[in-house]
Amino acid sequence: MGHTDWHGKRFYSFDSYIKNTFGQKLYKVSLDAGCSCPNRDGTLGFGGCTFCSAEGSGDFASSRNQSIASQIEDGIALIADKSDAKCFIAYFQAFTSTYDSVDRLREKFFAAANHPKIAAISIGTRPDCLPGEILDLLAELHATKPVFVELGLQTIHENTARNFHRGYSLDIFEKAVSDLHQLHIPIVVHLILGLPEESKAQMLESVRYMNTLPIHGVKLSMLHVLKNTAMGNDYIRHPFPVFELEEYVDFLIQCLEHLRTDIVIHRITGDGPKDLLIAPRWSLNKRLVLNTIAHEMKIRNTYQGLQYP
Repeated sequence: MGHTDWHGKRFYSFDSYIKNTFGQKLYKVSLDAGCSCPNRDGTLGFGGCTFCSAEGSGDFASSRNQSIASQIEDGIALIADKSDAKCFIAYFQAFTSTYDSVDRLREKFFAAANHPKIAAISIGTRPDCLPGEILDLLAELHATKPVFVELGLQTIHENTARNFHRGYSLDIFEKAVSDLHQLHIPIVVHLILGLPEESKAQMLESVRYMNTLPIHGVKLSMLHVLKNTAMGNDYIRHPFPVFELEEYVDFLIQCLEHLRTDIVIHRITGDGPKDLLIAPRWSLNKRLVLNTIAHEMKIRNTYQGLQYP
């Protein structure tokens, strides 16, 4: 696919993919399916991954006490302030959105799929929470509306994963990727750049590993250190290095240069809740971050002759 198909972007952005696939821009509506997480309920551990907030990364979702239809309507109302979009992506973001009974998940997922303004569904989960009956449900759902499954890998390095209490090994992730690929369900992998004690060389190894997988896309984000998390408490007691803006932008571009050209980049920054974010505070200015990335890419493309997919 050429540069013109990517709307001038120097990588294949999710925004470009959506416009190419659906013919229009789609906004995500964050939802909470009411699930927990095996890393929180005692099955694997308590408290979740050390960087994860009390909302299970669903800080921007509506209340789980509302129906899915109500959550969707609330989310659309929020987006209406900045866009006149007609169709949306239902994003089951909070906690582990396949960690429940098949019957309850079918009710929640199909409530979203059957909503007239929902064009696609994105489901965030853990690779160790995809048993056969859940995979069958996802295949059934995917036959109704396009489905993306987002897997929180964060790193391929087992020592780093143990340090933030991920709770599963790389082979479990690889099986989940294989299972989903066999069902022709697009897979999006989350990677965090800047995890404590992980070198840039190790981070690049995780990025390059993506090229070996039959995945649709990648989400890249700088580490967010949040209040009321185990990692946040450690940071307050013993601060560790986090990316500065210019350093992050430089390294992010390196990461993009190492990815296959067909991999869709779903995210190049991240959102930490303003009232919870300890560091890096510069990430709150998303416009500044995105403009800095775009500016640096333009400079490199013009003056260093670097080529981006």
